[in-house]
Amino acid sequence: MRAVGSHVSTRRGYYEAARAAVRMGGSAFQYFPSNPRTLVSKPVDEADAARCAAYCRAEGIVSVGHSAYAINPAATSDAAAQMEACTLGDLAIAEACGSIGTVIHFGVIRGDDPLQGYRDMIAWLDRTLSRWEGKALLLLENQAGNHGEAGRTPEEMVQIRSLCAYPDKIGFCLDTCHLFASGEWNGSDWHAFRERAAKLGYWDHLAALHLNDSLYPSGSRKDRHAPIGEGYIGDGSFRELLAAPELGQVPCFLETPPEQDGTHERQIARVRKLMSEGG
Repeated sequence: MRAVGSHVSTRRGYYEAARAAVRMGGSAFQYFPSNPRTLVSKPVDEADAARCAAYCRAEGIVSVGHSAYAINPAATSDAAAQMEACTLGDLAIAEACGSIGTVIHFGVIRGDDPLQGYRDMIAWLDRTLSRWEGKALLLLENQAGNHGEAGRTPEEMVQIRSLCAYPDKIGFCLDTCHLFASGEWNGSDWHAFRERAAKLGYWDHLAALHLNDSLYPSGSRKDRHAPIGEGYIGDGSFRELLAAPELGQVPCFLETPPEQDGTHERQIARVRKLMSEGG
């Protein structure tokens, strides 16, 4: 059965985060390895991470980290080096916790030359990953288009990965709200997107699925998540997406608003129901 869970707090540590995920019926969880609002690296708590990894192995739990929002692979400012250090710290924590890897947003390209922005991004990825020897992957996440054109398409994801010096250290994270908001998917043309991405080889490197409904219509370029089945994507479109063989056993991580009890228990159950209905 495909792993399903949500983003959880690590306030009490990684091991307790894993236990919290299980208590709400999850078999997966996402977490922030470090403060998502800063570029300050967090040291690895080896003992806590080891407990988390052992627990997840025993219980069949899948996890993934999500790095700071301020990390921009296309940045050329003095902060680029700090972004590298923060990303490497997050990869180390993900490795210690037994996670798939850590997610970063594709990046914001500024200036009048988008090709230079892509070159800068490749150079940043190469510098960062040249210093990483672990198994945890750096996962590039598609964007909604709210910060510009870059990062909306599978073509970009595949091309950037192929041009990097360390493609085997890079995977993809597909965010359904971002895909919908960007206009790359309108909720009724999933088959066309599937075929397009398959021709590119995108699915071969998809490691995580951010399963989020959207508060706004397709093409809005607004990154605002809604509870599963309560936004513009809706149950029917999710049912079709979740039944796609290309997604196979790719784990699903909800980043949606929690329920009144502060958990995602009902939404996780709803996703499992949609999976069973989709065959």
